Amino acid sequence: MSLKKKYKILLNYFVGPVLFVVLSFSIYRQIHNQPKLPEAWLAIKHSFNGPDRWKLYLVVGLMFINWGLEAKKWQLLIEGVQRVSFFRAYRAIFTGQAIALNTLNGVGEYVGRVAYLEDGNRLRGVALSIVGSLSQIIVTMVMGVIGLVYVRMNILDATHHLQGINRFWLDGLMYALSFWAIIFVLIYFQLSWLTKLIEKIPLVAKYAFYIQKLEDFHWKELTRILILSFVRYVVFVLQYLLLLQLFNVDVNIWHLSWMVCVYFLVLAVIPSIPIAELGFRGETSQALFGLLSSNTLGIIVSSVIIWLINRVVPAIAGTLFILGLRIFKNNTKETDP
Repeated sequence: MSLKKKYKILLNYFVGPVLFVVLSFSIYRQIHNQPKLPEAWLAIKHSFNGPDRWKLYLVVGLMFINWGLEAKKWQLLIEGVQRVSFFRAYRAIFTGQAIALNTLNGVGEYVGRVAYLEDGNRLRGVALSIVGSLSQIIVTMVMGVIGLVYVRMNILDATHHLQGINRFWLDGLMYALSFWAIIFVLIYFQLSWLTKLIEKIPLVAKYAFYIQKLEDFHWKELTRILILSFVRYVVFVLQYLLLLQLFNVDVNIWHLSWMVCVYFLVLAVIPSIPIAELGFRGETSQALFGLLSSNTLGIIVSSVIIWLINRVVPAIAGTLFILGLRIFKNNTKETDP
């Protein structure tokens, strides 16, 4: 057996367990150090005994649908490079969440996903995964801008205003975000043309192989990915509405729905670091939903539980999948499990 092969075998059986230990400890520290967790845990226990406990069960069920939609989206994006089963794509998504929870703005998500691809397809897989993220950003920005317009016209008045920002600057922000949303849509639906243009740049030409698959995306395929992103976004909003209602943040459903869209927009455009993510979510939710309700505890607890269900639970599952991860595979065609 060659030294190179021994080295690969060692990495295969060493990296997975080490990553599992490191990520598990990191997730534990994040959970342990986050504010308001005792209150959230107490609220969860109480909700199990209430008549509306079905809402909490539904939120958990929607989490699996949420990540199932993301897995399907990723499966469609990479099928031109490598075909993978839906279950393998699901595992890749969860593994990506385990790494994303421990990196700035979740950029490590791509690393976790492409680890499930064959050695030669991983960098191409990153490029294709970015397309999926772009589709989700477009949906978040468009719905968020519509939400801002709704909030501006129907909620903000002399007694209800966003802290630290007046109507003039809010209008400017809406115009700026609308401009960038249009730019992202144009980029998204002109990926093929843009890729061909970028490949002509001398410094990029020798790496063109990694982005060539972007040329194959037809507008129908891109629209399908965008629809999946929109459905996933609706699931996100529904989860939040259910929890806010569960914890007695009872206000006009339209006001609440569009405010959730604004909340997601803020989370998307402002970078966050893992250790402060939950605190930032709590402060943001309090600032926005506080315009609609004085139930501060219900607002903050809802944001904490959403973080636990949509971020921490998938990350924990992802660390378990990492245990069986093999960085190097045999040079044979992959067969899906």
